Amino acid sequence: MKCREGCGACCIAPSISSSIPGMPHGKPAGERCVQLSVDNLCRIFGLPERPAVCSGFAADIEVCGNSSEEAIRLIGWWEQATAFNGSMDRAE
Repeated sequence: MKCREGCGACCIAPSISSSIPGMPHGKPAGERCVQLSVDNLCRIFGLPERPAVCSGFAADIEVCGNSSEEAIRLIGWWEQATAFNGSMDRAE
């Protein structure tokens, strides 16, 4: 799948723990990255300052769906489903 230019969901929905220029401690889920332009384009795309997690993201129908709105919902769901909640379930 090709990334939808101007979508920006991957710069809004997930948390990013890596340092981002302007966000030295990363960003929480659901918050726009400060490097996301008003046109939903990454201002640091292709630059060495761009976090590896961002450069490594590949658009996929399972994550991005068929629209920007669906991508926000799906990425938000994945974020919640994979979030570490601090507890470990162990069979005793």
